Amino acid sequence: MRVFVPLFCMLFPFLVLAQQTPKDSITQLEEVILMEDSVPKKAVGITASTTIGPTTFERFNPTDFASVINQIPGVYMLSGALNTNRITIRGVGARTPFGTDKLRLYFNGIPVTNGTGFSTIEAYDFENLGSIEVIKGPKGSAYGANLGGAILLETKAPSTEETRLINTFTIGSYNMLKDNLSFTHYDNKFRISLSYNHLETDGYRQNNRFERDGVLLNTTFQLADKSSLSYVLNYIDYTAYIASSINQTDFEEDPTRAASNWLAAQGFEANNYVLTGLSHTYQFSDKLKNTTSIFYTYLDHYEPRPFNILDEFTNGFGFRSQFEGQWGTGTYVLGTELYKDEYHWGTFQNLYAENNGNGSLKGNQLSRNTEFRRQFNLFGSLTYPLSTRFSAQLGLNLNKTHYQFRDLFNAGDANTSATRNFDAILLPNLGLRYTLTNGQLYANVSRGFSNPSLEESLTPEGIINPDIAQETGTNYELGGQFAWLNKKLTLDWTLYRMDINNLLVAQRVGEDQYIGKNAGETRHQGLELDVKYRTYLSKQLLITPYLGYTFSDHVFVDFVDGDNDYSGNPLTGVPRHRLTSGLDLQHSNGLQLNLNHQFVDKIPLTDATSIYSEAYHVFHLKLGYRAQIATDFSLGLHAGINNVFDTNYAQSVLINAVGFGGAQPRYFYPGNGRNYFAGIRLGYDF
Repeated sequence: MRVFVPLFCMLFPFLVLAQQTPKDSITQLEEVILMEDSVPKKAVGITASTTIGPTTFERFNPTDFASVINQIPGVYMLSGALNTNRITIRGVGARTPFGTDKLRLYFNGIPVTNGTGFSTIEAYDFENLGSIEVIKGPKGSAYGANLGGAILLETKAPSTEETRLINTFTIGSYNMLKDNLSFTHYDNKFRISLSYNHLETDGYRQNNRFERDGVLLNTTFQLADKSSLSYVLNYIDYTAYIASSINQTDFEEDPTRAASNWLAAQGFEANNYVLTGLSHTYQFSDKLKNTTSIFYTYLDHYEPRPFNILDEFTNGFGFRSQFEGQWGTGTYVLGTELYKDEYHWGTFQNLYAENNGNGSLKGNQLSRNTEFRRQFNLFGSLTYPLSTRFSAQLGLNLNKTHYQFRDLFNAGDANTSATRNFDAILLPNLGLRYTLTNGQLYANVSRGFSNPSLEESLTPEGIINPDIAQETGTNYELGGQFAWLNKKLTLDWTLYRMDINNLLVAQRVGEDQYIGKNAGETRHQGLELDVKYRTYLSKQLLITPYLGYTFSDHVFVDFVDGDNDYSGNPLTGVPRHRLTSGLDLQHSNGLQLNLNHQFVDKIPLTDATSIYSEAYHVFHLKLGYRAQIATDFSLGLHAGINNVFDTNYAQSVLINAVGFGGAQPRYFYPGNGRNYFAGIRLGYDF
């Protein structure tokens, strides 16, 4: 595959003058959602959501998932490494030490969030995605009503009858190599997309090697005029060495360092992940459709860490059924979703200190546990026009959660097995929309919840805490979408406030030990703006400046932790201001230039606000080119620079870090320094 590199260098100077205009993105206002490249939305009615697609994806390095997600106002993805990500929406989930929780993640309509609410975004190659849709807050009744909201990932799908083979190959700094080979076929009875992807990189830091292979299969059979059957298989196998967070001194002096204990243990994680699902769609009539899915997920995870070795696997399975129909002049959605998983894990001694510098060595077993987790959702919504311009939507979600914990290691009085059965919770929402000549206004009031994670549900002794309660909150939202100058200028704005009670706080009581408690109340309020302007500077040159802004005024209303009263302090882990801006230039000859800037304000790192991360600006640049070089062959070239000015910045942080054994607390995950990438895309139409 490395032969593509000299080919890229030779061809690029000579082929920048001959291509058709790339497909433009389109902003539509028929529903309360921003559309990109006419990507169909899944959130129906007045459920406000934001969708991004290929126009946004192609601005960035194909490994830079975080920059893509961070283009959406109100959504913030902190990325400590390719395998260490945390997505927060309007500050919800910002206090989670590791990973993404308090939202629901769906892949081609299948729920892939595990039984305690954690989602793994790194299990998907975003080169395979056709769109990412984000519902901010709990207003999406059909998608779980979690406080953070929902993220809906949809794979690429052929839009016309075609048979095509495409290979995209990218190399870059830190010995990065990425290849995505995809085959698609579409006729009137059968669609298939099959892709293989490979990614490897040594990483910016010590002990930062990452290697991943994946296969994605997506098929649809048209069984009859009214019936179709779809099958999806996503398989990912990756090994990621872990540099972990570092202290402020190391961050300032040499951000390429790994944490010393993780480096000595040569800590890593190895994951095998499988998602497979079968969906059937039946169109009863023009006014009624049903889609029913059954699915299975499997995760095998092995992680040698300085303090112990974690060996775990999870089996998950469930179904989802949704009816969509018309009732008079209104529309409705009615459905149910069941997700169950079985989580098996054990820990072992890590004898790396006795292994003569050869890294981790498995010792005696320390624990062996199993947890059975079940979530059931029943949902429905009705959208009804009250006049030609005014419509309303009423939604309802019912959630029931159950945990059963089994201690398989200890016997007798030391055994900590227990069951936790949460009460059913009813979560309503009401949406209103008023259509104007050049846009629309919408409002929403909704109620949401978050379950405690596994760690939060246990006491320091490993016993299920019967007193831990679900977080609940009420969300208020007012927004609008407008288009002027023949839709060249678009504005999407939102004001929101969410009051969260029974705040779940994960307290660190050991190097790998967290416990949870309900500590009080937070208030999340803010403003989100998304502005785009599209115009032709000449008949050949299209220019699109854009700006996204997030203002977050998130505070602890009532938060007392022991002898410390943090009431009135800003919410830990959330920057007050974030800004993304950029400029897209597209020439009719196929040349495209993308300039992107991101600003992140300082972030409070402790509940006492005694330490903040520094605010930063980071700039990215990408140059692309597409051409149809023959009837059946297409060529694409791309090259770019990430972090143009080589800024030293924290791309992720660990809040309330504690230093053990007199060491400094490790708050910071450094972002990559200035780095480069280049690639080639070859397509063949059969």
